[in-house]
Amino acid sequence: MGDDVAVSLDLSNYELLWPTSLFVSEGERILRSTDSWQDRAKWLLTEALAGTTAVADFEDPPNHTAPTDDPWATTATGWGTKVMDQHDWFTELISRAPELRHAVAPRPYWPQRHGNGLAHDGSTARDTRRDFARLIGEFADGGYLVEVFGEDCVDDDSELPDASEVIDRRLGIPDLWPLIPETWDEDTFYGLIEVFHDLVSRPRMRRYHPYSGCGWHHSEFHNGPARTLYRWKVNQLLRSAGIEYELAAEGEDLGRLVAVTDDARSQLVHRALNDSPPDTTAGVRHAIALFRGRDTSAESKRSAIFNLARILEERRALIKEHLHKKDEGALFQIANSFDLRHSNAGQQREYDEAFLDWIFWWYLATVELTNRLIASRNLT
Repeated sequence: MGDDVAVSLDLSNYELLWPTSLFVSEGERILRSTDSWQDRAKWLLTEALAGTTAVADFEDPPNHTAPTDDPWATTATGWGTKVMDQHDWFTELISRAPELRHAVAPRPYWPQRHGNGLAHDGSTARDTRRDFARLIGEFADGGYLVEVFGEDCVDDDSELPDASEVIDRRLGIPDLWPLIPETWDEDTFYGLIEVFHDLVSRPRMRRYHPYSGCGWHHSEFHNGPARTLYRWKVNQLLRSAGIEYELAAEGEDLGRLVAVTDDARSQLVHRALNDSPPDTTAGVRHAIALFRGRDTSAESKRSAIFNLARILEERRALIKEHLHKKDEGALFQIANSFDLRHSNAGQQREYDEAFLDWIFWWYLATVELTNRLIASRNLT
C-alpha cells in the first residue's frame, strides 16, 4: 500500500492587488454564502489578483490532489486521491492568502532612470494628480461609483444622477466630473481624495448584459471593503509621491487626510482609540482629530492637549496611586504653567511649536497607560 500524496496549490503564479486581510475577509464571506458563490468568487479573483491566471485556475482547477480517508486506497491506482474541486481550490487559496506576494510596480524604465519621467514643469505634483485620476477611473470601471453615480443600461432610459452635482454638494466646487487633474489646485486635489473615500462602494456581484453590447452591471454594494481598499491604494500613492499625509483608518477623522506618523505612534493612536472606556472615547477621538488633521494649527494642538488633560485630571487619583508624587505633579504642572489650559499673565508663552507635539504624545501615552490600569482593575 503506497502513501497518499497531497499536492497543494502553487501560489507562485498569483499576485495580490489588495490588502491581505481584506482579501481574506471578502473570501471568507463568499465561502459562507450559497447563492451564486462561484460568480462572487470569480469577481473577487478578478479584482484582487493580478492578471487572469487565478480566474482560469478557478474555472478549471489544475490537477491538484488531496488525501482520502480510505485506508485501502493506493496512489498506484489513483484511488488514494481525490480531485480538488472549485470549492476546495478557493478554500485553500483563502486560507493560504498570507503566503501570496503583493504585486509591485515594474522596475524603472529608461525615462525614469534618467530623470525624464517628470511633468514638463519639472514637478511631480501633476503626475500624482494624474495618477489619482487614473485610480478613480479604475474604481469607476469596477463599479465602485455605481451606487452614487448610477449605471447606464440600454433597457433603462431613466436619468442618471449628475456626478458633478454629487461632488459639488459635498465639496462646494462645481464641474469636477469628468476629472481634469491639470485644473486642480492643492485644496481641490486633497478635497477630492476625501470626497471619493465617502463615495466608493464595492459591488459584490456583477452580471453581464450582452444585449447591444451593454456590458457589466453591478449590485450588492457595501462601502466598508471599498473604503478599506481605497485608503490602502490612495495611501500608497501619497507615500510614493513623498506626500506626508494619509487617509485616517479610524477615529473621528476617518477617511480624512491626517499627518503621517511613525509606526509606534500609529499603534499608540490605535490603542487609545479602541481601548478607551466609553465615557472617555469621544474626548480621545476628538483630541486626536484636532491634533493630526491636515489643517491643524498651534491653537488646535492646544485644544487637543486640553482635551487629554481633562481626561487625565479625572483620573488624577489613579495616577497618584501608580506614579511617584513628583512625576504626577510634573504631569499637571506642564499643562497649568504653560499656555495650554488656562490663560493668565503668569504662564509661559514663548516656546517652539514642537513642544506641543511632545506634550500631546506624552499625554496620549498617559491616557493609554491609565486605560490599561483601569482595564486590569476591572478584571480583578
